Amino acid sequence: MVASVPRRVALAGLGVVLLAPGLMACGGPPSAVERPQIALGGPPPFAVKERAGWPTAGWPVAPPEEVGIDPAALRRLEDYLFARHGDDADRKGQRTNAFVLVKDGRLVFERYARGYTAETPALTWSVSKSVAGTLVGRAVHAGKMTVNDPVARHYPPADRPGIRDVLVTDVLRMSSGIDWNEAYEASPIFSSVMAMLYTRGYADMPAFVASHDLAHPPGTHWSYSSGDTNLLMGALRGAVGDEAYAEYPWTALFEPLGMTSARWERDLAGNYVGSSYLYASARDLAKWAFLILNDGVWEGQRLLPEGWVAYTLTMAPAYYTTAVPPILYDENPGAQVYLNLGDPERGIPPPWPAAPPDTFGAQGHWGKSIYVFPSLDMIAVRLGDDREYGCTQAGKEGCVADREQAFTKPYYFELLAGLVQR
Repeated sequence: MVASVPRRVALAGLGVVLLAPGLMACGGPPSAVERPQIALGGPPPFAVKERAGWPTAGWPVAPPEEVGIDPAALRRLEDYLFARHGDDADRKGQRTNAFVLVKDGRLVFERYARGYTAETPALTWSVSKSVAGTLVGRAVHAGKMTVNDPVARHYPPADRPGIRDVLVTDVLRMSSGIDWNEAYEASPIFSSVMAMLYTRGYADMPAFVASHDLAHPPGTHWSYSSGDTNLLMGALRGAVGDEAYAEYPWTALFEPLGMTSARWERDLAGNYVGSSYLYASARDLAKWAFLILNDGVWEGQRLLPEGWVAYTLTMAPAYYTTAVPPILYDENPGAQVYLNLGDPERGIPPPWPAAPPDTFGAQGHWGKSIYVFPSLDMIAVRLGDDREYGCTQAGKEGCVADREQAFTKPYYFELLAGLVQR
């Protein structure tokens, strides 16, 4: 069984923004450059459907065949996700603790394992980042901050050489340029993120991130960074104020959506750990996806700014100026979400070829994911606990050759895409 977690746990128009461009002093931070302002607006890159009902009080239920789901294909997916290879002690094979499928705004399938239930708040790891980005969208909608603001405007520890030129949009798109090492278990000694979460930085995570220097001018280099997300949370706290911040995830997002299972850990300084420590049930995580699928509107009320979803689902511009090795082809960064676009000009394929191009998602460590398929009006939430994965690249070491014997993302997308009778 999974222990319950207290919901506020504390751990030990275009213009030009001129950001003090100039010559870089010897040994100083990279120079800032002129930055075009971002004007939010426009529809999302998919058609938004009319809704007859909303899942605030609970998901309406429908038989799979009633919404065009092939029952045989659904059985194949279920058998794959919940297959057992080995025992819980060795953690072999695909280990799915919770799976929820929503189609046309209705819950059509769910299954749980290892003591999880429909109400269990599971640790989501980096899925937290996508929800953190939506919290910032709520603050932008309330007029508390803009994506063009320097982070230092809202978070004074960032007002230091180099870091003061980082904008809110830079951290949303993981393009801050901060010198950061996101290595995990394979390289813990040199890992910035391990230090932030568990050693030198855990007491005040945004301050730890802000203490780093720049490796690149802000907005020019994309690099996956839990540090960027936690610096973003420091800016959010400053923008809304300490009093509002204490309850902000609930008052701004969880309560309007009916996400009653949500819990979010804070560091010792009281900052929500946006990078990693959101807990929520699979059903409630699907509500976050449904908000984005409906362009930030919930029960007829706009919760996110006009154009926020379009902005979120636009590839980070710095991605196109960053060398991307094949091992990172799976990462197409929007604003704290993953996209399915690739970069044809550089021969980088879409990461999920079996899925429609408009697919986007949130992804976390050890098999946590939310995938949204707008053209299919479908949401799939999987809360896994995987320790090994199927091979997705020829010659890759340490993976399982048989895709049926371990969780394999491309195969998962094949099975998901095959659910819908078209």
